[in-house]
Amino acid sequence: MTKTTIDIQAFINEHPFTRYQWMILALCFITVAMDGFDTAIIGFIASDLVQEWGVEKSALGPVMSAALVGLAVGALTAGPLADRIGRKKVLIMSIVVFGGFSLLTAFATSLNQLTLLRFLTGLGLGAAMPNAATLMSEYAPERRRALLVNLMFVGFPMGSSLGGFLSAWMIPHYGWQSVLVLGGVMPLLLAVALIFLLPESVRYLVVKQHPAQRIAAILRHIAPLPKTVEFVLREAGQVKEKSAIGVIFSPRYAVGTVMLCLTYFMGLLIFYLLTSWLPLLIRETGASMSQASIITALFPLGGGIGVLILGALMDKINPNKVVAVGWLLTGVFVCLVGFSTSSLALMGVMVFIAGSIMNGAQSSMPALAAGFYPTQGRATGVAWMLGIGRFGGILGAFSGAFLMQAQLSFETIFTLLAIPAFLSAIALLIKYRVSQSVPATTDEARSLQKA
Repeated sequence: MTKTTIDIQAFINEHPFTRYQWMILALCFITVAMDGFDTAIIGFIASDLVQEWGVEKSALGPVMSAALVGLAVGALTAGPLADRIGRKKVLIMSIVVFGGFSLLTAFATSLNQLTLLRFLTGLGLGAAMPNAATLMSEYAPERRRALLVNLMFVGFPMGSSLGGFLSAWMIPHYGWQSVLVLGGVMPLLLAVALIFLLPESVRYLVVKQHPAQRIAAILRHIAPLPKTVEFVLREAGQVKEKSAIGVIFSPRYAVGTVMLCLTYFMGLLIFYLLTSWLPLLIRETGASMSQASIITALFPLGGGIGVLILGALMDKINPNKVVAVGWLLTGVFVCLVGFSTSSLALMGVMVFIAGSIMNGAQSSMPALAAGFYPTQGRATGVAWMLGIGRFGGILGAFSGAFLMQAQLSFETIFTLLAIPAFLSAIALLIKYRVSQSVPATTDEARSLQKA
């Protein structure tokens, strides 16, 4: 009997986005939301830790950055592991890790314990996000890939924002430990659900030459298939390197890899400095703890709007240019936050606008990276961008302590924060120009230029 040959990506492109794919999107969305919740949680409990444990604010620097070190290590190791053993396995393991250690963090009794547990939590947080992004991108039709991946990343600012609102309510009633308990139990329940509901990436299964029957069983949730079928994956930009790391640093991808990492580094420097230290910075202007928590929660809350707008534009216009403009506007509005101290309402508006644009640009980066790399190195490329970028978050966490010790004005701090946003815009324009000049076939050049 003659076998029907089906190209995986062409199959996904040709059919409507089904309920099954919406389920995958929902599961990845919830994963990223819990990632955002657990990542931002330390900033919301910081003031209560300072009061309850009687420590200086600057002593929280190592605690703030410990999770970010773990995030970097987790991402750098999880990407190559996912390209080797599969996205689903690594994603579930990572959720169990960050959920379990977040739960244990609620029982910490010293800064040293808290620092260690935040590092271990970070290992799972760092591994989860790139695998969720990779898995979602590999089930998305190319015509809507950026929008769908960005829609998934709306979960991160929503999770972060939820942490702020819940902290403002839970901490006065149940103590700071209650927020950590919630941030541990929810991911563990999610991990159980993923075991039964989440499929492995069919693109990964084809590349790793898994049985056609297993691949067909998944794809039949999207559309009917012939009884006898074989699957292939035709994609531009594949290279001969055997390792996934070799792929992302091959001549075709090396400059783009560096520019993506630099952009994400700068973005996380801004994001983690603000999410970790903004409540304390706002309190220095005379606001109450509750007011500071609510204004800080507005920063990630607006990200959902920015992510969806940029995602839609990225599917219509060159995505490098779209995200570069996002970073340019981020620099402008972050600077304006510093000059809004005359009114808490005005500050809240500026924080919301800056957060909408900044989180939109930052959350668009995984979609940009996922579209840039071939399947053989996609998880590694996305993960290394996220992992190396985490060192920007580490720098941001430490910089917050330094800026407070230096007693710089609120205006000066936010003016300085505009600089990395402008550098991010420049880096993406460099990536775009270099991608245009890479020697390739016509189809490959078109693919690289779009990414």
